[in-house]
Amino acid sequence: MTDQQTARGIPPWQDAAASVADRVEAIIAELTLEEKIAQLYGVWVGASAEGGDVAPNQHEMIGDVDLDELLPKGLGQLTRPFGTAPVDPGVGALSLARTQRRIMAESRLGIPAVAHEECLAGFAAWGATAYPVPLSWAATFDPELIERMARRIGDDLRSVGIHQGLAPVLDVVRDARWGRVEETMGEDPYLVGTVGAAYVRGLESAGVVATLKHFVGYSASKAGRNLAPVAVGRRELADVLLPPFEMVVRDGRPRSVMNAYTDLDGVPTAADASLLTELLRDTWGFEGTVVADYFSVAFLQTLHGTAGSLADAAAAALEAGIDVELPTVHAFGAPLVAAVADGRLDVKVLDRALRRVLAQKVGLGLLDADWDPLPPALAGRADDIDAVRGTIDLDPPGNRALAAEIAERAIVLLRNDGTLPLAAPRRIAVIGPTADDRFAVLGCYAFPTHVGVNHPESGDGIVLPTLLESLRDEFPGAELAHAAGTSIDGGETDGIGAALEAAAAADVVVLALGDRAGLFGRGTSGEGCDAESLQLPGAQAALLEAVLDVGVPTVVTLLAGRPYTLGTAPDRAAGILEAFFAGEEGTRALAGILSGRVEPSGRLPVSVPASAGVHPSTYLATPLERRNGVSNIDPTARYPFGHGLTYTEFEWEGAGGGASEIATEGDADVRVRVRNAGERPGVEVVQLYLHDPVASVVRPVQRLVGYARVALAPGEAADVRFTVPADLASFTSRDGVRIVEPGELVLSLGRSSGDLALATTVRLTGPVRVVDHTRRLHPDVFVRRMPRPADPAE
Repeated sequence: MTDQQTARGIPPWQDAAASVADRVEAIIAELTLEEKIAQLYGVWVGASAEGGDVAPNQHEMIGDVDLDELLPKGLGQLTRPFGTAPVDPGVGALSLARTQRRIMAESRLGIPAVAHEECLAGFAAWGATAYPVPLSWAATFDPELIERMARRIGDDLRSVGIHQGLAPVLDVVRDARWGRVEETMGEDPYLVGTVGAAYVRGLESAGVVATLKHFVGYSASKAGRNLAPVAVGRRELADVLLPPFEMVVRDGRPRSVMNAYTDLDGVPTAADASLLTELLRDTWGFEGTVVADYFSVAFLQTLHGTAGSLADAAAAALEAGIDVELPTVHAFGAPLVAAVADGRLDVKVLDRALRRVLAQKVGLGLLDADWDPLPPALAGRADDIDAVRGTIDLDPPGNRALAAEIAERAIVLLRNDGTLPLAAPRRIAVIGPTADDRFAVLGCYAFPTHVGVNHPESGDGIVLPTLLESLRDEFPGAELAHAAGTSIDGGETDGIGAALEAAAAADVVVLALGDRAGLFGRGTSGEGCDAESLQLPGAQAALLEAVLDVGVPTVVTLLAGRPYTLGTAPDRAAGILEAFFAGEEGTRALAGILSGRVEPSGRLPVSVPASAGVHPSTYLATPLERRNGVSNIDPTARYPFGHGLTYTEFEWEGAGGGASEIATEGDADVRVRVRNAGERPGVEVVQLYLHDPVASVVRPVQRLVGYARVALAPGEAADVRFTVPADLASFTSRDGVRIVEPGELVLSLGRSSGDLALATTVRLTGPVRVVDHTRRLHPDVFVRRMPRPADPAE
C-alpha cells in the first residue's frame, strides 16, 4: 500500500476532513507513471447478467482488453456497464459493485473507478424510463419540468452505482438534415441554454456528474453530415454555438464537458487548446473534467490526420485540455507512456489532467475511507443473486407519470381547422407506417432502439403502447380500421390502395407518419442517419397526398426526430400534430390531445420548412437569408420557430414599456396582459424577441431573449413583464470582442418568431460598452395573475 498514514491509521487521501487539494496531492505523490495514466482512461464493459464481474466490450476500435493486466495499475472509468447489453438493474448493480471491489483490491492504492452512462432521454438501461427526447424537452418551454425529470434520471443512475451521465447535448441546430437533431434542444441558443441548464441542475442535484456535449460546433457540419468539417465564422461561433455552453457552465455548474468530433476551420476540437483550455477554463472558469467523445483522441490520427501516431494524438489531446480518454484505453495506454518517456509530453501536463480527475473522485466520495460500492437497495443481499433480481425498479409509476406530463406539454398542434378535439367519431381510420410501431416514440439513444434491437430475446423492458393501441383505449366506442399504407423508408406504394379504402369508409383519419430512430444509417433519424432533404422518408409524402385527396377529415400526426416538409397538408389537413419522439407515454399523450382529454401546449423548437430543399436555414436569419428579390429560393418556414396552437383563444392587451431611452448598461421593461378568452383552459407561451435594426455587423432579424409559459383557466388573465438588460443586445464586434452598441432596439412580444403581436422601441444611449462572460444572460420575468371577473350567473 503506502507509508503515508494519518493519525486515524488511514491513507491521507481517504481522510474526508482534509482539503481536496491535499488529498489529491497525497495520491499523486504515491502514483507511478503507469498508475497516473491508468486514472485517465476508461474500459468499455458490460455488466454480467449473472452478477459477476463486468466483461470488456469488444469493438473494432478497441481490440482485446485484459482486465487482469490493467487493474493492478488502477482504472479511471468504467464505460456503460448497463448500456451495453440487457441486464436486470439489481443484478447489474451487484455486478458493478463487485467490479469496483475488484478494482480496489487489485490496484495498489485502491482507487475506485467512475462509472458513466448515457442518459440523453433517460437512463439508457434495460427497464429504465424512456422519456421524450431533448427536442421535446425544448418544445415544452418549461425548464422547471425538465429539471424535475433530470433529478429523477440522476436518482435512477445513482441507485445502481453510476456516477456520471453523458448529457445534455447543447448543440444548436443549424441544418435540420443532420441526423442528431432529435438529441438537441432546437435552433435557438437561448432556448437550448435555459432548458439545458435546468437539466444539468436536476442531474447534479442527484449527485451525478453532468456532461455538456459536444463542445463545440458539431451541429454546424457541412451539409448536415455527421462528423463533417465545420466552417463557421467567429461570430457564428461566438454568438450562436457557444452561448448555450457558456450559459450552462454558469447557471448549471456541470462537472464535465465532452469535446466535439468535428474540426473547426481545420483544427480538431479534441486538440484545440483555445477552446478546451483558454475559453472553457481560463475565461469561463470551468473547473471540472473534459472527457473525450468516444475514440476522438485516436481520430486525431485515423480521421483528421493531424497526428502521426497514437502517441502524438495522446500528447496533443492532453496539451489541449482533454483529461480522460473514452470509451476505453487506446491512445492513453502504451502510446501515452511512450510519449512521456521520450519527452514528447511533459509529465506536468499529465499531472494537470490527473489533478482534475482525482479531485472529481474526491468530490464524489469515492476516496472516503467508508465508501461502499454496494447501492443501499442491495444492502444485505450481496451474496444472493436471486434476492437482488427485481429489487431495483427504473421505471416506477412516478417516472411514467412525469414522462406523460412532459409528452403532453411537448406535442405541438401545428394546424386545426376546428376538427380537433375529435367529437366521439364512430369510425376512425388509423393509417401510416408509425401507427402500429411501438418504437415510433423512441430516439436513437433509448435503450430499446440503441441496444435492445440486438437482443430481442430480452424484450423491451418497458411498456411501449403503439398509437393504434392508445387510440383504441382513448376511443372505446369507436370502430378503428388500420392500414400502414407504406413503410417508413422502404418506398413501397402497393399498400396505399388499401389505406385509401380504409380512409374512405371512416368519419376521420388519423395519419401517422414520421421516422425510425437508428444508428449509422440503420434509421431515418439518429446518429449517422443524416437526410439528403427534408422530404418525408420513403413514400410517406405520396401516402399523405393520396389520403388527403380522399376528402375525409384527416389529422396528421408526426412521430419524428426532425421537422419535415408537409406538402399540401398545411392547407388541406384537418389538423397536424408534431410529436418529436415523445417517449414511452407519447402515444397516450397524442391520443389524449386528439380526444381533448389533454390540452395542447407545445411550441416548435425548430422551424417546419415549406420546401424540402432550403436547408441549411433556421429562424435566426439575417436579412439576406430571408426571402428577397435576388434569389428564386424562398426559405420562409411553413411553421416558424415558437409556433403552437391551443384549444382556446388568448387575447393580448395593454402592452407597453418603460422608458423609451436607456443607457447601454440600463434595463428596459416590456409588458403585456394575456387573457384566456375561450371556454377551455390553456397555456400561452409569451416569447420575447430582440431586433437590432442597425448594427456595426450583420445581425439576425429576430432572436429569442426570454419567454414565459403562462397557464390560464377560462376567463383568467395575467400580466407578464420582462425587465430586459441591455446586455442581451450584446454581440461580437468586428474586433472580436463582445459589445453593447448605442442605437435603436425593438423588443417584441410574440406567439412565435413569425407572429410578433406587440413591439416596443428602445433607444440605447451612451458609449459603446464592452462586456464579457460576466454579463447578464437573462431578463427578469414577472407573471402576476389577475383576479377573475365575477360570473353574473353565480
